[in-house]
Amino acid sequence: MKTSLIITSLLFLLNWQGFTQDNKDIRIPLLGEISPRFTATSTLGKINFPDDYFGKWKILFSHPADFTPVCTSEMIELASLQQDFKDLNCAIVVVSTDGLNSHIEWVKSIEGLEYKDHKNIKIEFPLVSDAGLEISKKFGMLHPYSNTTKDVRGVFIIDPDNKIQAMFFYPSTVGRNVEEIKRTLIALQTHDKDYCLTPANWKPGDDVLIPSPASSVDAQKLRDKKDPDLNEIAWYMWLKKR
Repeated sequence: MKTSLIITSLLFLLNWQGFTQDNKDIRIPLLGEISPRFTATSTLGKINFPDDYFGKWKILFSHPADFTPVCTSEMIELASLQQDFKDLNCAIVVVSTDGLNSHIEWVKSIEGLEYKDHKNIKIEFPLVSDAGLEISKKFGMLHPYSNTTKDVRGVFIIDPDNKIQAMFFYPSTVGRNVEEIKRTLIALQTHDKDYCLTPANWKPGDDVLIPSPASSVDAQKLRDKKDPDLNEIAWYMWLKKR
């Protein structure tokens, strides 16, 4: 009995060491870095990411497993806003660590659900299979010292140049706010278009911030312009009307 326990413990230790060795180099890509690339199967066919979405913003939205209540609620909310994202020139790609057959059945199930004021939802974005965890590793969503996929709950917003511009990570107990993801996308696009900043709790249509003057002398130059669209909060903080 003791010999059996020792052998079992040694096998577990060897497997654990092998897992941590394989995952020790996993890292989350930094803001401004080029997005990792991958090719995978999805509910809409083969995906070459990000090449299939040339000229578009991309949102990579990951799940640890199918048929989970929190992730299902997120999928419904994401599907309810999919046209909004299309209008913003943004493609949605969902990644889950389950297999393709599971994805297909999960989509069928979700499209038949009634949740809050949502019903007859049609999911038009792809669900990518990451059963081998290659994508999760590329995006740093696996803990190097854990053999669970529960942390695969990242969101990456990627610009048309394939650079990562924002990311969110949520625990499995907290549902993601899809409206906040959309707000962040709009804020990033607003910055790109008008070279402005968005203050705390900003919503589309609100006043924006301009980059801070380099000195009080530069701030005085702004005052001298007497621009009715500018509102000085402090010499280093200026709001601009939208």
